[in-house]
Amino acid sequence: MPRSVNSVASRARRKKILKETKGNFGARKNVWTVAKNTYEKGLTYAYRDRKAKKGEFRSLWIQRINAAARIHGMNYSQFMGKLAKKNIGLNRKVLADLAMNNPEAFEAIVNSVK
Repeated sequence: MPRSVNSVASRARRKKILKETKGNFGARKNVWTVAKNTYEKGLTYAYRDRKAKKGEFRSLWIQRINAAARIHGMNYSQFMGKLAKKNIGLNRKVLADLAMNNPEAFEAIVNSVK
């Protein structure tokens, strides 16, 4: 009995990955094994960097809060400590947004914790 392989499914699986690697340079876009490795490595980077992105944004928020707090004579550490002591429940994302886009509101927060 002849060997039966499902070439339709195999071809479709390969085409799907080759389509994903379409914009790559050289063999990465059209040689199956190279394209597959590139695609899998890209997924690994995407997973890792979705996690890293959160830390990068937190770092950016902290820098913005620190810069705005220093304008009002306080550093980041003191400001966040006094916020916690006064039970003001604003997170870093909101504070950074206020510092950038609404300096009057941020100044009011700083004055309330002084």
